[in-house]
Amino acid sequence: MTTKANDNSKNLRKTIFKALKATIKGIVFYVVYLILWQFLAPVSEFVPSFHQMIETFVSVYIALVIVADLTSDTIFQHFFNTAKALFVIVYLMLSLKTGIFGLTLETMSVIVDVRLFLVIAMLLSLLGLARSVMQAINYVNEKAELTHI
Repeated sequence: MTTKANDNSKNLRKTIFKALKATIKGIVFYVVYLILWQFLAPVSEFVPSFHQMIETFVSVYIALVIVADLTSDTIFQHFFNTAKALFVIVYLMLSLKTGIFGLTLETMSVIVDVRLFLVIAMLLSLLGLARSVMQAINYVNEKAELTHI
């Protein structure tokens, strides 16, 4: 009976630690977003829905980070990490479209080409996706090895 109580206590501590770690990570990500937003705020004057795009991205990304941390040491952690990488890829594709933006400022027309940024961000996200898939394969492999011993 005492070992069962110790196991319950250990599981409770582990769950509280996971929740605390996930909360701290979410807060740190949001603070970094708030600091970076101070530098990006002037851009929102030229791009009408820029603030909404960034806010949506940050909130979904932080939610995926928190859920992935809460499900650590399970296969679901790897699913959420894969979902996070796929979300970044899809969101970049949908929000940046072709990567060329045209702005008209009074008498001047400005064309901004961010295709290089788009390609670099997509490649980094693909690396994150590959890493998540490899970690999931490794996790399943380790679980399979433990059951056969």
